[in-house]
Amino acid sequence: MNKLCIILFGLSLLSLNAQKNTPPPNIVMILADDLGFECINSYGGTSYDTPNLTQLAQTGMQFENCHSQPICTPSRVKLMTGKSNKKNHVKFGYLNPKEVTFSQLLQKKGYATMIGGKWQLGKDASLPGHFGFDEHILWQLTTSGRDSLGWDKRYVNPVLEINGKVYEKNEGKYSTDMVVDYINDFIKRKKDQPFLVYYPMILTHCPFDPTPHSKDWDPTDMGSKTYKGNAKYFGDMVSYLDFSVGRIVKQLDRLGLRENTIILFTGDNGTDTPVVSMMDNLSVVGGKGKTTDNGTHVPLIVNWKGVVKPNERSEALVDFSDFFPTICEAAGIPMDLSLNLDGVSYYSQLLGKEGPKRKWIHTWYNRDGGSNPMSATSEWVRNENYKLYVGNKFYNIKKDPAEKNRIPTNALTDQEKTLRKEFIGVLNDYKHLRN
Repeated sequence: MNKLCIILFGLSLLSLNAQKNTPPPNIVMILADDLGFECINSYGGTSYDTPNLTQLAQTGMQFENCHSQPICTPSRVKLMTGKSNKKNHVKFGYLNPKEVTFSQLLQKKGYATMIGGKWQLGKDASLPGHFGFDEHILWQLTTSGRDSLGWDKRYVNPVLEINGKVYEKNEGKYSTDMVVDYINDFIKRKKDQPFLVYYPMILTHCPFDPTPHSKDWDPTDMGSKTYKGNAKYFGDMVSYLDFSVGRIVKQLDRLGLRENTIILFTGDNGTDTPVVSMMDNLSVVGGKGKTTDNGTHVPLIVNWKGVVKPNERSEALVDFSDFFPTICEAAGIPMDLSLNLDGVSYYSQLLGKEGPKRKWIHTWYNRDGGSNPMSATSEWVRNENYKLYVGNKFYNIKKDPAEKNRIPTNALTDQEKTLRKEFIGVLNDYKHLRN
């Protein structure tokens, strides 16, 4: 072997060793509360300014067909466990402790893990630790999130629980600032090891109240006296959400971590009523709680500097069960078939490679998980263009997103008949789980 071959062989070994020794990427998973796709500038929204999210989309990948559940708890259960709600959504505000979460698997992999923001998954102080989070700063963990007078304490002068200790000092602080401060401190403390930050934001859920950037911000306010607040503040809340995401991104930049950090941003369901947002001349009424597109179509922006190509757009379907396998694949965690996941990893798409893609999304939705006999259940299968409900309601949702015009069976084209038959097969595959 000549000297050149020896040198090249040695360099290749060094390269392989370097790849093996490359630490897994950090994960920052941000879940906005009650924020539909129409609120973000990069999706065509024109009512609010979202420069930081737009920048993440322009320097990363934006998914045009990401769908959540119509309301918060079902979405969070699905995201954290990678499973259809038909398998494990038991009741509102609760996640069965027997379930496996992506945070548990990342913790076992050696990730430092934290959760900050809105909990709402069971009123037990031990649950964040049980579900794989080393640290937490949370609203509505063991408390109701209200004070003794019933005022909502999620924003100004909040009631938060920080690693098991209740914070209720009424010092004029804003909950989002406190959570982001904690996240940025955590990132700084854990910068030399892989870390997971799961940030289920408190914003933009009602009550619609002033933020620290609002003209009438009042740090002496003791909380909202009404559930909804005033919708005129929704725009301020979207802007503050964007500003707060930007603070986290700037911290990653300052610490030189952007090249080894995947940032994922989405929303847990559609925008709340009575908010109406504009996309140029098109008005979009908030659809939270509805099974139509304005209740489930949420933004999904993924940014990984130097890995995800800038200004990428994907029309691929993404379901909330897909986050679990995607995050685990990014962390180098092989999937255990015994977990019985429904999610499909979209990690290969982030790398610009061929990989598995969904042909359809199956959704079983019941706000209370069936625990309340008065709570209605909806179940459907959809792709980018069509949707079939249990009960034989078939829609062209591309042309009719509000689902006002059901397609009669005798009016189906041959292509639609074939697709409807496929959708019925999917519904039948899930039929055995529960009625």
